[in-house]
Amino acid sequence: MLPLVKTSIPPREILMPMLERVLYSGYVAQGEVVDEFEKKFAEYIGGGYTLSLNSGTAALHIALILAGVKEGDEVISTALTAEPTNVAIKMVGAKIRWADVDYETGNISPDSIERVINSKTKAIIVVDYAGVPVDVKKITEISEKYQIPVIEDAAHALGSKYKNKRAGNHFPFTVYSFQAIKHLTTIDGGALQVLDKDLYEKGKIIRWFGLDKKLTRMDNNIQIQGYKYHMNNVNASIGITQLAEIENLIQVYIDNGKFFDEQLKNVKNVELLNYYRDTEPSYWLYTLKVENRAGFIKMMTENGVMASELHKRNDLHAYLNDFPSELPNLDRFYNKMVHIPCGWWITKEDRERIVTLVKQGW
Repeated sequence: MLPLVKTSIPPREILMPMLERVLYSGYVAQGEVVDEFEKKFAEYIGGGYTLSLNSGTAALHIALILAGVKEGDEVISTALTAEPTNVAIKMVGAKIRWADVDYETGNISPDSIERVINSKTKAIIVVDYAGVPVDVKKITEISEKYQIPVIEDAAHALGSKYKNKRAGNHFPFTVYSFQAIKHLTTIDGGALQVLDKDLYEKGKIIRWFGLDKKLTRMDNNIQIQGYKYHMNNVNASIGITQLAEIENLIQVYIDNGKFFDEQLKNVKNVELLNYYRDTEPSYWLYTLKVENRAGFIKMMTENGVMASELHKRNDLHAYLNDFPSELPNLDRFYNKMVHIPCGWWITKEDRERIVTLVKQGW
């Protein structure tokens, strides 16, 4: 069975020497190796400051804090995402206000965002779902018009681009996940890319109990709520080895995704996504809209290819559904949406066979 997602680990001869050096160095907590990973990751992104963390959820939590979201505030978000996007909003005591999606992409709709903004709105979370960039231009215009900060959840979208700049350069806060099955894994981990240096420095204090690591414990004076959200040297060492080949790895996803874009045009009972102008997806999953999704999934499974909608729409979780809303575009999109694999493990022969299966019908 061709899996929908799969963990990428560097070859033993590359990973193990570095991992052993860290494990037996006598210092496995947050230290110089974490600093090196952050430096290399920021260089890859090409802008901002990297705050490495123990999960993408921690990155979301800190981003909301840095954006100034407090208990009783509202955050506009999308119901088409993995649950942590919206669980993090509840972690700061805020309420979730749903915006609808754009039927063409499944990503949050700028027009819908603007319709639900109110006096309690303190942040907007946008998700590059399945590796497809959001409408950066329109969302930026809305953010500037209403002076509301945007948090970009790029957990699926490492390496995606808008106007030839990678995700991490377009909004004040960009969240990444390095969980096991993402483009880049540190086994578990995440990062927050922050454009403002002062907020980045504040984020470093929040991730370590409210303590400033530049000072001794005796010289510290905790003034804000902090957490144990830091990355450690062991996870960072894995991340460094991953970064050495990340461009080549992501390019395989992109090549496969573009192949499907071309080969699945005008196929009966299939609708492809229409990406926004000046954007380049990184295709963590390949998403299409099909008639009779259950039949499609059954056919693909019987032929050894996993296909799935993967995520439960978040407004179906009672805890997250603070303001039950009519989301007609999401209704249409979610009923047809399905993902097929397009990652580093998909060979040219595999992708040819996938196209043949889709074209033969179900």
